[in-house]
Amino acid sequence: MNPTVTIIVPVYNAEKTISRCIESILNQDYTDFELILVDDGSKDSSGAICDNYASGDSRVLVIHKENSGVSDSRNTALDQARGTYLQFLDSDDWITPNATGLLVQSAERYHCDLVISDFYRVVGDRLAHKGDIEDDCVLTQEEFAEHMIENPADFYYGVLWNKLFRREIVEKYHLRMDTSISWCEDFMFNLEYIRHAKVFYALQVPIYYYVKTKGSLASQGMSISKTIKMKLMVFEYYNNFYKHVLNDEDYEKNRLQVYRFLVDAAGDGAVPPAILPGSQKLGEERSLISPGAVTGEGFLLDEYRNRKLLDYYLEPVALKNNLSLEETRLLLSLNQPHHCTTRRELADFADISQRSLSILLQRLSVKGILKTENNRSKKQLNIIFLPPAAPIFEDLAAAQSSFDQARFEGFTEEDLIQYSQYTDRIKQNIQKIL
Repeated sequence: MNPTVTIIVPVYNAEKTISRCIESILNQDYTDFELILVDDGSKDSSGAICDNYASGDSRVLVIHKENSGVSDSRNTALDQARGTYLQFLDSDDWITPNATGLLVQSAERYHCDLVISDFYRVVGDRLAHKGDIEDDCVLTQEEFAEHMIENPADFYYGVLWNKLFRREIVEKYHLRMDTSISWCEDFMFNLEYIRHAKVFYALQVPIYYYVKTKGSLASQGMSISKTIKMKLMVFEYYNNFYKHVLNDEDYEKNRLQVYRFLVDAAGDGAVPPAILPGSQKLGEERSLISPGAVTGEGFLLDEYRNRKLLDYYLEPVALKNNLSLEETRLLLSLNQPHHCTTRRELADFADISQRSLSILLQRLSVKGILKTENNRSKKQLNIIFLPPAAPIFEDLAAAQSSFDQARFEGFTEEDLIQYSQYTDRIKQNIQKIL
């Protein structure tokens, strides 16, 4: 049976980083994938490291070949791929534990041909959240192209690694990397793929850690004349892409914007400043989890583990919908069956102070997610959810489902029935006391 996802990683002299990359893949929550590692004639121990992982995990396939470049390595892997979807990584980068699952979930939920996600840009021990499309919606080809034309040379659009592709489209149109160029080859592949894709989705969750270590064309020893020739060839392809996607009238309206690609591309991927704007320390981008508490014993630690596991699945919902984790928790509480009619009761149910409840309700009201009505004579609080709340509640339902699947993994139907009976008895015992 074929895997749902094929993950492709070209490897060349990456002995210092390849283990981190591979382990981030093998430790994914989503497990229905194959990993193809292409050792591109490495002169260090990279190939041996890849073989070691393959010997311990049947999902890993290692291909050893003579050095021929990253594009040819990816093409070699594409020839072997069996997955419904394709995902790419670079060997010095890594992904979040929920990356593949979120990409697949988005593709299947919205019936997409391409999912594109936000990412973290890492410089030293600092990182910054990067993205471009802020609309949380399904996009047509033309709508996606309109977004792309605003920042044509942005990594967000140009690279492979923050996207999920359908292999059916890649094979149907015989799409492969152009091995004759060494600049923007990812972008060329993406443009050709986008020409044949119809449904797009932008995932506002950073799932990829991109480490800026790659060199520019100048560092590759490329002559000025060859560099200019290569950039003009890429631009010609980019220009023809928009002639294909837009009608004649729209193309003429946007022609100057299309030509801006030449200016934006002049930077050639220079290394960013040591301190990234809006950055934070690496390791602080996710909520804190105490390893000791995760492995400890006791009913309070059980509560802690359940809370942290739930937060793990709520964090992507928060990031995607531009909410804080606290706001997301409150929306989850509000979406549960309850009979809280006053601020005091609701705060107690949500396990927060009344002051915190008031602040969070005010924030959610400003964001247009809900509005509150107070009946002062009866001291009652009425919460009305506005249309923007509907997709958030869909995301919360998916998060709850993932939370339950994680907790009950490996349970048989009989196990689940017994668990339900036991928890019902526990609930009855508690109700007698309270």
